[in-house]
Amino acid sequence: MLKRVTGVVAAIVAAGCAVAAQETDDPFPEPIAVAEGLINVDFVEFATLPAINGVAARVMILVDEPGTGRMFVNDMRGPIYSVSYDGETVIEYVDTSETRWNVNVHADGRERGMQSFAFHPQFGEVGTPGYGKFYTWTDSTNTSPTPDFPSLGDNRVHDTVLYEWTATSPGAATYDGGQPREIFRIAQPFGNHNGGQIGFNTTAEPGNDDFDLLYVGVGDGGSGGDPMNMAQDLSVGFGKILRIDPLGTDSANGQYGIPADNVFASDGDDDTLGEIYAYGMRNPQRFAWDSETGQMYMSDIGQNIVEEISPVSNGANLGWNTWEGSFRFVSRAAVRLDGQRGDPDMTFPIAEWGQPDQLLQPQSAATGLIVYRGDEIPALSNRILFGDMPQGEIFHVSADEVPDGGQAPIRRILLRDQDGEPRTLLQLVQAKNREQGMDPSPRADLRFGSGPDNQILILNKHDGVIRLLVP
Repeated sequence: MLKRVTGVVAAIVAAGCAVAAQETDDPFPEPIAVAEGLINVDFVEFATLPAINGVAARVMILVDEPGTGRMFVNDMRGPIYSVSYDGETVIEYVDTSETRWNVNVHADGRERGMQSFAFHPQFGEVGTPGYGKFYTWTDSTNTSPTPDFPSLGDNRVHDTVLYEWTATSPGAATYDGGQPREIFRIAQPFGNHNGGQIGFNTTAEPGNDDFDLLYVGVGDGGSGGDPMNMAQDLSVGFGKILRIDPLGTDSANGQYGIPADNVFASDGDDDTLGEIYAYGMRNPQRFAWDSETGQMYMSDIGQNIVEEISPVSNGANLGWNTWEGSFRFVSRAAVRLDGQRGDPDMTFPIAEWGQPDQLLQPQSAATGLIVYRGDEIPALSNRILFGDMPQGEIFHVSADEVPDGGQAPIRRILLRDQDGEPRTLLQLVQAKNREQGMDPSPRADLRFGSGPDNQILILNKHDGVIRLLVP
């Protein structure tokens, strides 16, 4: 009897060890290649944004607005600046934090503030429906109004609100319009990874059904591990990319339209939000389109283990929180190695990397995103550019032979300083901080911007400098 019991115990222990062996906090034992496929690129310091109360601009988004011949860039604390095409003129276009606008920008902490903004593609075209219109996606301290998208819990720490602004004269140096119109608001249950990017499809031409539709990235609500399982719940707006017609009126609140070709707009289920374009995301920080293929890609910040760059399509499920990248999510401390990419109904990453990689800080975070189809910088042509936010590492993979996930295809881009030495963005920021008489920042908080003529601009939150990549 003792022998039999001992055998049973041994079998149970062995089974437990087998399960444990299938779980890991580092699914990529081979690190990102340090030198193989490395591209060194030159840059110039293109423009500098003003600090606020001695603190460098917290830059999130930079976009080209060809209708008025300027670029625009924001500081999370509220201002939007215009930047001339030569980088020599930086003007505050509007400060959305001014009390007269009643936006109540909530910019406390690293992750809150004006998350993103976007100009309607007809902003500078007289006589069009989008003339003079742009949009801001902002965390707000005002939680009095009824939210259009509540969470599944009772917490409500702040709201994230989509506003429409209408300039009277779009070409004016500063905003000359009236109060912004509230389109919708989301009640945030936690203080982290709330909003992502908003933007219009840059490949859609007039007459295309997607031309004037606004994409809105929404995080899973925060905390960790998506505790209310909202990213997979089609009845809530969290953990999604929404797609709306900002000039329409057939939404529940009458302030925007729901595109008829959104997959979930016509499924007949009253509990499903028709606004959903894609779902299953943790923190969809950035997205962009390939000008040749029309494919949309997104950078999604992982929990503690896997960062990912993924394709996005109408109705796609990107897996969170069942999956973290291409691995089964177990907890904040582990994913499962067995069954990788094991569900044909999921959309898995084209590139992913492990947070414990030797190149990175302990808390990695995916950022991006540019599909470079220009030829001004030949070494980067036909590459998808993205990066790690804290460390300021810039990565690339092929846009023509798109990888099928994993860390192996990822290669690095370094920026040559004035002495010709290759550096990471963090190293450049720290050097600039020393010039500025400041303590070197421990983080880069990398972002990308797109300018005219395929320009690639590199942004960060710690030295106020916008860097332009050059041949």
